[in-house]
Amino acid sequence: MIERRPFASLGHADHGWLNARHHFSFANYYDPSRMGWGALRVWNDDEIAAEAGFPPHPHADMEIITYVRDGAITHRDSLGNVGRTEAGDVQVMSAGSGVRHSEYNLERETTRIFQIWIQPTSRGGTPSWGSKPFPKDARSGQFVTLASGRGDADALPIRADARVLGATIAAGERITLPLDPTRHVYLVPATGAVTVDGVRLEARDGAAITDQDTLEIVALEDAELVLVDVA
Repeated sequence: MIERRPFASLGHADHGWLNARHHFSFANYYDPSRMGWGALRVWNDDEIAAEAGFPPHPHADMEIITYVRDGAITHRDSLGNVGRTEAGDVQVMSAGSGVRHSEYNLERETTRIFQIWIQPTSRGGTPSWGSKPFPKDARSGQFVTLASGRGDADALPIRADARVLGATIAAGERITLPLDPTRHVYLVPATGAVTVDGVRLEARDGAAITDQDTLEIVALEDAELVLVDVA
């Protein structure tokens, strides 16, 4: 089953400094049919104006993955972590028993991110943060695991039964990806148009996928893909 969720159908909030689209119910956007997908709770498509951002605020019991599409995001938290994550790279915060953090675009251009929240397998624990570069040429024509709670050695660790994967694919190329049909998969092209088992997705559309043992993805244009696989 593949359910296409067009970009135009997503929840929308424009705060001036933040232009956000919500794949799932979030803040003032509520859709009872889009409360999450398995353990995936939030997928926000955020555009953050230059020299603006999210002031310090708390989180607990959530795995928060930030995929930077354009620009860069600068993180600070109550644990003393400070870091700048730029386009193509990923940061992960395990909120655990509780942490306060801020996320600012300190650049002179708009920063665009996907922020993904996944419910952890257990509550509490010591909060943590990490960031890692993932060069796009290293994931050309294939999915690379960016964050994982399933023992992938080169990925950023998360405390969830989940993987976050990324790929780049040139126009005309295809990727065949094996899946566990009992799990929930959510796929978004950050850029470019693709077909997924014949279902066309434009840039920033979502696809909610389950009961599939493989996916065949064909690039209609050069495309950058982000995929989450959760229980």
